[in-house]
Amino acid sequence: MADPSSYRPKPGQIPDSPGVYKFRDEHGRVIYVGKAKSLRQRLSSYFQDLAGLHPRTRTMVTTAASVEWTVVSTEVEALQLEYSWIKEFDPRFNVKYRDDKSYPSLAVTLNEEFPRVQVMRGPKKKGVRYFGPYGHAWAIRETVDLMLRVFPVRTCSAGVFKRSAQIGRPCLLGYIGKCSAPCVGRVTPEEHRELAEEFCDFMAGRTGAYIRRLEAGMREAAEEMEYEKAARLRDDIEALKRAMEKNAVVLADATDADLIAVAEDELEAAVQIFHVRGGRVRGQRGWVTDKVEAVDTAGLVEHALQQLYGEEQGDAVPKEVLVPALPDPVEPLAQWLAERRGSGVSLRIPQRGDKKDLMATVQRNAQQALVLHKTKRASDLTTRSRALEEIAEAIGLDSAPLRIECFDISHLQGDDVVASMVVFEDGLARKSEYRRFQIKTFEGQDDVRSMHEVIGRRFRRYLQEKQKTGEWADGPDATAAVD
Repeated sequence: MADPSSYRPKPGQIPDSPGVYKFRDEHGRVIYVGKAKSLRQRLSSYFQDLAGLHPRTRTMVTTAASVEWTVVSTEVEALQLEYSWIKEFDPRFNVKYRDDKSYPSLAVTLNEEFPRVQVMRGPKKKGVRYFGPYGHAWAIRETVDLMLRVFPVRTCSAGVFKRSAQIGRPCLLGYIGKCSAPCVGRVTPEEHRELAEEFCDFMAGRTGAYIRRLEAGMREAAEEMEYEKAARLRDDIEALKRAMEKNAVVLADATDADLIAVAEDELEAAVQIFHVRGGRVRGQRGWVTDKVEAVDTAGLVEHALQQLYGEEQGDAVPKEVLVPALPDPVEPLAQWLAERRGSGVSLRIPQRGDKKDLMATVQRNAQQALVLHKTKRASDLTTRSRALEEIAEAIGLDSAPLRIECFDISHLQGDDVVASMVVFEDGLARKSEYRRFQIKTFEGQDDVRSMHEVIGRRFRRYLQEKQKTGEWADGPDATAAVD
């Protein structure tokens, strides 16, 4: 455990300006990244009496061995740099949201000559239009199946498309009217792209024009006694209406907004996001996190906004973002969102009406997600405890091992011999504690001798750390104890 006074910057050395700072441990790894309107005031707060610090902050500053900072011109630049560094260094004491599951999205590949409608997961790709995310992939497929009657866009893979073009015969969807069959030239690339863009417009909420156009066509066909055509248009209208019903209207003013709610306790937090487009809920997602730093609800909201919009541009950032608490000050965050969107973004807490009611629904979802996460974790804890007890019994330990370190030796035909260490704490992998060792005392291939060297080095280091903290003060010399 390090003494923060050992690396405290000298008086007057820290600038009184906006910036971003990094705490590093004794191995040089970044363990915490933060930003500040005034670096001097913020960093000074870390070097007060340890008894006055939050327990998580106290753990961080005693783990750190150095601090460094970068001055920026505005708080908006500080926000962006903080996000970039957290993403780059993955600091162990920063709040990092993780998806409680991989949410699928409805994607239209407008970057292809013949755009394709499909279910996609993972990072977004340039030139692809996304809708969602959705809770389940089957919900996307049901919606697409209804809409292909009206917008028969290609849904097949590249291999199927290429094979159909080679044999001159479309797949089954082309025969039943759910694909315009561009593979065999039934429509031109331009006509197919127009269908894909109309599909996107409908999914984006511009539904009224298409419904009215189909209704007019149905009436016209009926007047001309083209009853089969009129019946087909009637079925198309019903299909679109069923697709619309799957996303009920929640905001009557056709609002584009994201609603973010947070449920938290002392140790963990859950975030739920509802994506509302055209007044309808078009997607939902959730995150959970361990509260590894001292952070309030406003701080959790800020971290969530950074993760949600850090890689987004344009319309992916909505005109309105509704949150349960606002960071202080809120202006840099609102300006950062506006820069990513390219126009103004309203960041506020809903106070009344439909938006407040919908926020309450999002909040209930967040509470439920936190309870479900804790239930799963408790179940996992029971399983892990049972497994650790079995390990203790198998190797004759008096109690279950709280920490397990495993070593292995690797080499390339006797050369470049290295050892690796993986760590488990309470039955969970602790990847931040993984280590690699180079064999230094001899050359050649000798796994037993290599293992002896690595374990000796590891325990010498362990005993030295215990001596520093006073836990081994009356014990023998660390080197002699290992040898």
